[in-house]
Amino acid sequence: MDIDPQRMTAGFVGTGTITEAVVTGLCKTRFAQMPIVLSPRSQSIAARLAGANANVSIAADSQDVLDRAGLVFIAVRPQIVEEVVTALRFRPDHHVISFVAATPLERLQAWIGQPVRLSQAVPLPFVADLQGATAIYPPDAVSDALFSALGTAIQVESKREYDLLAAGSAMMGSYFGIMDTVAGWLQGQGLSREAADLYVRQLFSGLDHAARLRPAASFAELVDDHSTKGGLNEQVLADFRAAGGGAALQGALDRVLARIRPEESDRS
Repeated sequence: MDIDPQRMTAGFVGTGTITEAVVTGLCKTRFAQMPIVLSPRSQSIAARLAGANANVSIAADSQDVLDRAGLVFIAVRPQIVEEVVTALRFRPDHHVISFVAATPLERLQAWIGQPVRLSQAVPLPFVADLQGATAIYPPDAVSDALFSALGTAIQVESKREYDLLAAGSAMMGSYFGIMDTVAGWLQGQGLSREAADLYVRQLFSGLDHAARLRPAASFAELVDDHSTKGGLNEQVLADFRAAGGGAALQGALDRVLARIRPEESDRS
């Protein structure tokens, strides 16, 4: 979809880490001239973004965001989203994109109380550097255009597919936890922490690069390509699986999905 950035004003209700990442990223793309209005919910982040980007301004409050913007991003914590949204006056012509986790669109629509155009997205912090993937549900042309500019947009047709991608995003801490474990082991064996950290960072960065170079390759193929028969990489993966590492990881993701979709765990 071709969007004229100067004919659309985007407003953000909630000014946390993800809002900062999205706005920072947008200001590096063809949307850099799009007027952006921020709620003052986090004065420090809002001031930093407005100071760095001429197209970004700070609203008097969240209602002022809605009054000035046609495209509205809801980016507050799930614990307060009902309180925040029900206090606002939406227009029927608003286009609303929610970043709020574990909050069904039907519930959000009821709180909004207007027939707005509504979708969900899960942008990750990497969009600040135009990296990573953003899940979108339901498919939405405006969301697709914006988040494709910020990296990769993945539109899905069902809420369950969207929730599965949201659960998959819970791997970020574990990814860095594995890196920390390897670096810690190296340090424990006598290597300096500085050298261990540098080596592990470059190792994982190289693996990411290898995966990006072969987007059509399955992960099983990449495993084979990086695990010589009878070699050290094959040994570590075999030990990980034998010790229940794979099962533990899948079990953790099952529990994440149960938090995102409690109705499924209630029926099981």
